[in-house]
Amino acid sequence: MSLKPFFDLASGFERKISSHMNAIAYLVATTGLVGHLKPGSGTWGSLAALPMAWMLHVLGGATLLLAASVALFFIGVWATQRLTSGKDNHDPSYIVIDEVVGQWVALLPVSVGATHSGAGVLDLWPGWVAAFVLFRLFDITKLGPVGWADRREDALGVMLDDVVAGVFAALGVGALAYLAHGVLGL
Repeated sequence: MSLKPFFDLASGFERKISSHMNAIAYLVATTGLVGHLKPGSGTWGSLAALPMAWMLHVLGGATLLLAASVALFFIGVWATQRLTSGKDNHDPSYIVIDEVVGQWVALLPVSVGATHSGAGVLDLWPGWVAAFVLFRLFDITKLGPVGWADRREDALGVMLDDVVAGVFAALGVGALAYLAHGVLGL
């Protein structure tokens, strides 16, 4: 009795699973194909992150937004690695999962502020605007550590530069909130 038919079946099954995993990675990396919107696919990815962040905040506050950011970071590294492995371009413009994670990080002070103040998260709309604008500024200009992370030229760097941009944006949001509420008393 030959085991060849078994190995042929197993090989076909492996190819089918690999194909399905590539499709999942593609949908994750493009944030459900948002990455194909033009012009400025990164900006579209950041915009797509906003209603998702709102939903996460409503469902579980800043804690869920932070946990989802961490989880999606690792999922994004996996998806990006799967799509870019063996290719010259380590950061194709259609990959926007990194913008989603970075935008969520930038929005964390808004979520924390809403949780601590008891305000509705959408009532803090100036924070949403500041988080979006500052994140896009840091992500596009690639200043300092953002550029260093981007120059890694691997899947981790693709995700990490946006997280660093998100951290800088979050610090800016916090500083602006302090200025508005702590200094100006608004």
